Amino acid sequence: MKKVIIVQARTGSTRLPGKILKKVLGRTLLECQIERLKRISLADDLVIATTTKKADNQIVDLVKNLGVKYYRGSEEDVLSRYYEAAKKNNADLIIRITSDSPLNDPEIIDYIIKFYLDNQSKFDFVTVKLKKTLPSGVGAEVFPFHVLEQAHFNARTQPEREHVSPYIYLNPQIFRIGNFEIDQDLSLHRWSLDEQDDFILIEKIITALYSDNPNFGMKDCLDLLQMNPEWININAHVKPKNTVSELWKNKMKNIFKQH
Repeated sequence: MKKVIIVQARTGSTRLPGKILKKVLGRTLLECQIERLKRISLADDLVIATTTKKADNQIVDLVKNLGVKYYRGSEEDVLSRYYEAAKKNNADLIIRITSDSPLNDPEIIDYIIKFYLDNQSKFDFVTVKLKKTLPSGVGAEVFPFHVLEQAHFNARTQPEREHVSPYIYLNPQIFRIGNFEIDQDLSLHRWSLDEQDDFILIEKIITALYSDNPNFGMKDCLDLLQMNPEWININAHVKPKNTVSELWKNKMKNIFKQH
């Protein structure tokens, strides 16, 4: 089973354009994330799935210099971009990660992959979203290629195409969905990158931890925030942008409630 991490990445963010190319300690956040993802022991390959837009040539140039694979596809039809990237790289198992999570913890992702592998007779798709216990920006979705292929060939609506997972979540009668949780609820922490205040917090965390421990993980971040509790307020007001229509968001909420 070839296990492939696929990271969707683009520069065209509406709230914080070029956010993944912002630099901390002289390196882009995408470069920081790639360094961390390479430490995931249960994955066999890493692919950056970006768009065909000229602006994303910067992403291609960066990942080429880092010796990382990439795939270019549609900006709007993210599901097709993901499917094509997985197919081209012969992925049997996909570990889906977004590029707006530069503090994602490789050890946690290994736990999620193992959780899927240990329970693949029970689950077709593993997420951390049905009941959130991890900080925003930590986690992954894990699913086999045939599930992605089924979603790709059957998803019809724009909300299902502009994201990878909605078709799967919205069809629990087809897909058996499992949720990875930890004992402690850490979901109040926001380490995703959507707005400038998110960047300010992420920059503080990386600057404080990286020099002494380039391999810092979630626990190190939590310990740092415990010493600097006021940092949590920097981006506490930021809400994740959801481009899915209100109708579809309500459908998704109902699916999550059922679980």
